[in-house]
Amino acid sequence: MSAIWHQQTFQLRPRSRGFHLITDEISSQLEKLSVIRVGLAHVHILHTSASLTINENADPTVREDFEMHFTRAVPEDTSMYRHTLEGPDDMTSHIKASLLGSSLTIPVSNGRFALGTWQGIYLCEHRNRGGSRSVIVTLNGTR
Repeated sequence: MSAIWHQQTFQLRPRSRGFHLITDEISSQLEKLSVIRVGLAHVHILHTSASLTINENADPTVREDFEMHFTRAVPEDTSMYRHTLEGPDDMTSHIKASLLGSSLTIPVSNGRFALGTWQGIYLCEHRNRGGSRSVIVTLNGTR
């Protein structure tokens, strides 16, 4: 068995504020994912106002509830923050991104992400209009 290391950077399509299922968008862009028999994928978003998490992949109301919860937990009240140069969603986006995190490590098995039946990768877009987001994925494993 030969070891493989592969790193790839790509853009996710722009999305509005919310929690978006992106598992297929990521896996379809990874050139070497299909050749890894056993390994790991490290997925990292290169932004400070968006984040990544893994959760429910079937019922879209889960993603809607996530957005509602984070909007209530971190309200867009510019009187509470000094860092508001880019609008009322500026500092709150940074806080939400720090709470959820910018990286995921996912097992790879037989050329696919080894996620549970009901698990998917979310892009957590915390800006009202965040634009396209850059992601870097590092794959390591055996063929």
